[in-house]
Amino acid sequence: MMNHAISDYFHFDHQFFHTLKPLFFKPGYLTNEYMGGRRAQYLHPVKMYIFISLVYFLLFFQQKSSGPVKFTYKEMTPTELAAAIKGVNESKYIPDQAKKEAINDLYKGNGYILVNNHPVKDTSKKEKERVKEETANPHLVSPSTADTSYAQYMADQNKLPDAKRDGWFEHYYNKKAFAINKQKINIREVVEESIQHNFPKMMFVLLPLFALILSITFYKSNKFYVEHLIYSFHLHCFIFLFLTVLMILKFVIPVSWDTLVGWLEFAASVTIIFYIYKSLRAVYHRSRWRTITKMIGMSITYSIAFFVCFMILLAVTVLTAV
Repeated sequence: MMNHAISDYFHFDHQFFHTLKPLFFKPGYLTNEYMGGRRAQYLHPVKMYIFISLVYFLLFFQQKSSGPVKFTYKEMTPTELAAAIKGVNESKYIPDQAKKEAINDLYKGNGYILVNNHPVKDTSKKEKERVKEETANPHLVSPSTADTSYAQYMADQNKLPDAKRDGWFEHYYNKKAFAINKQKINIREVVEESIQHNFPKMMFVLLPLFALILSITFYKSNKFYVEHLIYSFHLHCFIFLFLTVLMILKFVIPVSWDTLVGWLEFAASVTIIFYIYKSLRAVYHRSRWRTITKMIGMSITYSIAFFVCFMILLAVTVLTAV
């Protein structure tokens, strides 16, 4: 058993590194080789995707947060507020109008009002109540009714004619909203944790959907669906591996070098777009302009599919929070 395990490990290791060179430097070549039957020397697309995506998402969520996110409302101290405003003013990437709006929001969010362009602490009763409410209940989800409990909401609904009562979805939403507020569940934290667990699964589900988009976009290519699926796996493997390298570079680059990071991200975007273009030409053999137009249409369709899937993920997460 030990010999078998060691043999499998080194076989995987050899195949993986042998696959990396064409994956990175020969767009579309790996897919053509695999569909041509020359696949023994290369790592299986599904195995490669699982390994690369695992590494990518571990790094991706690690850079977002080093632990569970705690969302509690807390006003900034004057020093923290001044530092935040200074950071906005000194940013080279925020337009002047956006800077002004961001600074106004910072003042308002921390209990200040502007009088003759000078911040003054807002001591009005309404502002005090707002701060008290947000401090005590950072987790609140707003029901779609002015009722203070689900029982009161249902009692009011029962008094209405059938035609004027809320639908099933609104009933369910209000039931969950009252339950979340009653149990003091931090819905933002629940959503964050759910995305970390389920986003990789969503991306895996999107792979066959992307292959379907390819089969429709290139319906004259006379390729089987599985061939589009293989290209889908290879393309996502490249993107995830390339973004993994980019994240590692950003980890080692000092935070103060934001200009360099900006150029790196721009170069990465251009590289990925160019790679997709070259790989599509290599696999589907279309002219330059035909490839570009199909690439644009395919990207729009995939973006819509991604958005719909992500919204479904968020909705399911919120509705199953309690």
